[in-house]
Amino acid sequence: MGLTIGIDVGGTKIAAGVVSRDGTIGARAHRDTPAGSVDETAKAICDAAAELIADHDVEAVGIGAAGFVSSDRSTVLFAPNLAWRDEPLGQRVADVLKVPVVVENDANAAAWGEFACGAAKDVEHMVCVTVGTGIGGGVVIGGELLRGAHGVAAELGHMRVVPGGHRCGCGARGCLEQYASGRALVREGRAQAESGSLAAAQMMSVCGITDPAELDGPMITKAAAAGDPCAVELLDDLGRWLGEGLASFATLFDPSTIVIGGGVSAAKELLLKSAQVAFDKNLPARANRPHPTIVMAELGNDAGIIGAADLARRPVAADPEPHAAAAPAATTPSALPGVDEEKAR
Repeated sequence: MGLTIGIDVGGTKIAAGVVSRDGTIGARAHRDTPAGSVDETAKAICDAAAELIADHDVEAVGIGAAGFVSSDRSTVLFAPNLAWRDEPLGQRVADVLKVPVVVENDANAAAWGEFACGAAKDVEHMVCVTVGTGIGGGVVIGGELLRGAHGVAAELGHMRVVPGGHRCGCGARGCLEQYASGRALVREGRAQAESGSLAAAQMMSVCGITDPAELDGPMITKAAAAGDPCAVELLDDLGRWLGEGLASFATLFDPSTIVIGGGVSAAKELLLKSAQVAFDKNLPARANRPHPTIVMAELGNDAGIIGAADLARRPVAADPEPHAAAAPAATTPSALPGVDEEKAR
């Protein structure tokens, strides 16, 4: 398959691009996201894609959407920041554009972009963690995107790390997202500033602000890059939480590479150094197992577009047949009741 379109649907902006097989983005189109209206959001997606299709021979469209996406990669079951509830987005867009359409979770799409064309393009087993306002991610095992039985696997930011901890937007308490995300970084920075900490006051002076409510993640990152001690400590704490989470991901999935992306990754070594230390400290049986390589993402904000476009080239796997009932026990003395003889070999 030649050219495909990748569309990254965010809470405020829809970004689309025509993508070649090697991951190169040609023409682009953008629309605002009318987040409160299902119909208007679908129309904006179609308008952006139609603008590109008008000038390019496009064979399929891939859409990366925040939320739970069904196993057939067509229906958005739930979206936290958009009005989608059991929304047949793929079919709606396909009916308008008259080309095949695949829908995927946006973090999965970004992870696949890094796997297919970015920092993990030479490996078969990888975990991608996007550290932005929240934490997203995706997992590729043996060259296949891990989606789970219902299409909602790899919600990495919602692994619980502190029982009874901070309330998360998902409704649970103590999710990793509440300790290792941009939101957590800002919360802790503002808390220090509001406490009257002299170190935090110095950090705010470096940021050029006086009101703690004005403090944001990029300001803290910039101050840390300038060597401000309070900002450096905040990023160090964030990296420690992230490294502990990465150790758990490595234990669960045994990847050869862990890719860190998202807006907070702009801190680079300020974040990666402490994350690596915490990872090494918390990895179970660390002296007796191979360690994955931890690297920074390469594709930036284009990862979702590239990943969605590449996934559109790949056929949707048919749902597996339900497990057959166990065959009757064989009459030979060695047979075990209820166990299929071929599987037992």
